[in-house]
Amino acid sequence: MIVFFEKLNERIGQACGWLVLVMAVLGVVNAVLRYLSGVLQKNLISNAYTEAQWYLFAAVFLLAAPYVLQQNKHVRVDVIYSKLSLKTQTIIDLLGTIFFLLPFCVFGIWASWNFVLASWIAKEVSADSGGLDRFPVKALIPIAFFLLLLQGICTAVRKVEQLLRPKEKP
Repeated sequence: MIVFFEKLNERIGQACGWLVLVMAVLGVVNAVLRYLSGVLQKNLISNAYTEAQWYLFAAVFLLAAPYVLQQNKHVRVDVIYSKLSLKTQTIIDLLGTIFFLLPFCVFGIWASWNFVLASWIAKEVSADSGGLDRFPVKALIPIAFFLLLLQGICTAVRKVEQLLRPKEKP
């Protein structure tokens, strides 16, 4: 089961790489249309294009987090950590995952649930004319926390396995 969740988060993380490309292309299109609107004195831009770019950024930011955790590429601020033994680092990672990451994810799901549900019930749309529906992008919040929770569980299991693995003889 752990392998399944890790593969799922890996595929989502790789898909986020493609979303970054789409987001960049959309940003170029937005800039060109904004420039041409000024030159041609005709409105070629739409709030939908700008919001689509924002939504893609939100998707990348939220959905790539589990992949970043899985690849151990998240930001570390602790300068002491790098000087510790591998076993001590593993214990710190395990305790941090259990006592900080997992509760944070559960809280994130709980805290965002009513916010997202209200948006879906109201079929919330952008306040800007020509804007996009807001409720689908808001749904990414609890989904991302859930995926991060799953990856956190996978990470904790991997750390326990690492601690229990017999040491190789020199």
